[in-house]
Amino acid sequence: MMSDDLVEPVDTALRDQGESLVDQAAHAVEAYRAGEREPLAALVHVMTPLLWHTVRAQGVDQEHAQDIVQNVWLTLVRDIDQIRDPRATLQWMLVTAKRAAWRAVRRTRDEALRQDADEHATDWLTTPVDELPDSLAVRSERDKVLWEHVRALPDRCRRLLGLVALVERPDYAVVSQALGMPVGSIGPTRGRCLAKLRTSLAADPTWSLS
Repeated sequence: MMSDDLVEPVDTALRDQGESLVDQAAHAVEAYRAGEREPLAALVHVMTPLLWHTVRAQGVDQEHAQDIVQNVWLTLVRDIDQIRDPRATLQWMLVTAKRAAWRAVRRTRDEALRQDADEHATDWLTTPVDELPDSLAVRSERDKVLWEHVRALPDRCRRLLGLVALVERPDYAVVSQALGMPVGSIGPTRGRCLAKLRTSLAADPTWSLS
């Protein structure tokens, strides 16, 4: 894995080659098409530090930066015969690296948000009524009785009802992944949990009188 402290200055390498990076990238593409591999190998040596800095500057961690840089090179080799203007190679590589970095940062951020939401999605089921936020606070005696019976359900029922109750149209695939349940069993299990809740409420005189 490349370290940020071990990157060679690009300008020095270019002076040694005696040509601009744009020219060197264009020459490497043309040579590779002609069956010469050495110019592309030299370009890898010069360009990799620049790509690395470009990716890391977008906020990508070292592990993902390594993968992105490698994928840029793999994509270049894969599509090298389709490049219409070899002199645009440098710009294409930098833009490709930057866009891949943006996607990686966005995926990491979204995944962190999803994990946080999954971890706390059913906290409200076990939070004392008087400690809930104002937007979720249970204000009536009837609601208090309801949530007492919900908390008395088996853990599997509480978690399932918590996930499907928080959204208008629950995604059963997401529920399946979160609870480790087959998609086909979610509906029947939900029905049984609701039946248990109804039975429990029906036997509670404080519910029927409230």
